[in-house]
Amino acid sequence: MSDLVALFGTRSIREKGGIQMDKIWLMHYPNGIPAEVDVLEFHSLKEVLRLSCERFPERPAFSNMGESISYADLDRLSADFAAYLQKSLGLVKGERVALMMPNLLQYPVALFGVLRAGLTAVNVNPQYTVPELEHQLKDSGATVIVVLENFAHTLQEVLDRNPTLKLTVITTEVGDLFGLVKEILTNAVVKYVKRMVPQWHIEHATEFNAALRNGHEKTLDDVPLRHNDVAFLQYTGGTTGVAKGAVLTHGNMVANVLQLGTWIAQDLLDGRETLICPLPLYHVYALTSCLTFLKMGSHTILITNPRDMKAFIHDLKKYRFTAIIAVNTLYRALLDAPEFAEVDTSALKVASAGGMAVQRVVAQRWKKATGVPIIEGYGLTETSPVVISNPLNIQDWTGTIGMPIPSTLATILDEEGNELLPGEVGEIAVRGPQVMSSYWNRPDETEKVFTRDGWFRTGDMGFVDERGHFKITDRKKDMIIVSGFKVFPNQIEDVVALHPGVGEVAAVGAPDERSGEVVKIVVVRNDPGLTKQALLMHCGLYLTDYKIPKIIEFRNEPLPKTNLGKILRRQLRDVATASPSIFNGPAA
Repeated sequence: MSDLVALFGTRSIREKGGIQMDKIWLMHYPNGIPAEVDVLEFHSLKEVLRLSCERFPERPAFSNMGESISYADLDRLSADFAAYLQKSLGLVKGERVALMMPNLLQYPVALFGVLRAGLTAVNVNPQYTVPELEHQLKDSGATVIVVLENFAHTLQEVLDRNPTLKLTVITTEVGDLFGLVKEILTNAVVKYVKRMVPQWHIEHATEFNAALRNGHEKTLDDVPLRHNDVAFLQYTGGTTGVAKGAVLTHGNMVANVLQLGTWIAQDLLDGRETLICPLPLYHVYALTSCLTFLKMGSHTILITNPRDMKAFIHDLKKYRFTAIIAVNTLYRALLDAPEFAEVDTSALKVASAGGMAVQRVVAQRWKKATGVPIIEGYGLTETSPVVISNPLNIQDWTGTIGMPIPSTLATILDEEGNELLPGEVGEIAVRGPQVMSSYWNRPDETEKVFTRDGWFRTGDMGFVDERGHFKITDRKKDMIIVSGFKVFPNQIEDVVALHPGVGEVAAVGAPDERSGEVVKIVVVRNDPGLTKQALLMHCGLYLTDYKIPKIIEFRNEPLPKTNLGKILRRQLRDVATASPSIFNGPAA
């Protein structure tokens, strides 16, 4: 029985509206972390950028492939791009501009140009298929797109299929913001040596550098921006499988930047930090992390392709970095690379993780290799994204996602929307200034995720303990039901990953005539000699009988992942459902 129940009784807690009103986590905040932040400190992200450019003009803002732009460069170039959008293209406040690029120096320049012009940025995954890109462009109503020409062939096919789609296209090449000689060499190698640019042809496309030159000759109009102005349409999948645009305002984004800045302020110093960003800026986790470090005047190293581990580690060796953001799979990939042992991590202060659960074995290996724990946080596209995080003063893996950050409320709800007591498993729900107001043009989907009294339902199952620390058990839709018992894939995967012979693992439900579902694991081996029987014996040490996998599938190729590195259980689950015959026979 929890301390709260002992003190107040079950009935009084429920009458008070649940544990969120008690904010029990505040008693466990690190010293100096306030309960609230002043979300009115900035009217918009434009003001955040302006202040950093004024304070740190000569400091490098972003680096990529050995080239850098300073805060003064970022100020000048983004103003040029903003003026081009305003004066040459005639865009007015609120119009949408799509950005379809990996991490390059052009990304922050284009992004801040869009925001400074009073426009809305629509982040686009450059790996999108034609139907995915077509849906996002139509749904968002974007009138301009900035695309790396490596992916222009996909855009061309969308335009060919939709001749009435009015879209101004701005193309860029990898080396466009490098020094002249390196620019020419880099673009030539990408196009003609590595042949990374499929043939494309789009009438009247404008080159990015030409747009900058054009805008440099014009005067940028100052567009007043306030908290309720839309900064991003950030697309996310949902229960329908159709991507929806989360409407993230300047107020949402400013709030989360200030919340995160407050959370890490005691460990990091303005104008002194260097962040490694291997996650794509079109993903909200990387986006808000970089905005937070930009407010501090930090130097951010943009990694274009973290899967190129040799080049990634080359960059890690080059910079004396103090912070890094990544997901569990990327931390593991670094640890598995022999060259990582040569990386100097002595200056590292913060290693942050999000996007997926951090496995115990990965956290332990990272702490042993670097001396720094992985700080796991939690959020969603719809929450800008961070709502809950472990504090920076933890020493080791906690197994939880931490506590609500300043100015944030969180609770656990049952199916009827009632708040549950500490220890009871239900759906995590949150409130705060970083939570979106709606999905773009989707009132039906918006209504599904908000309760009548304003809680945002996350779709993640979990519980909270007596200290106010939250733990995710799993995604609601990923839960496996074995003879009526709930099984959470995260727990299974965490146990299987402890075996030294396992490289990657995903747990999904497979149909079964007797129990409805059984647990299936798909494993990529580190040790080719690992057998199914050995894994079953290992699982039997940690898991009760109904949680032990009944089906084990070994694969030689990596498991399917998002560009962020999150394993796509849905793809594995769809295969399991479509091919029940493969589940016959013993697991060992």
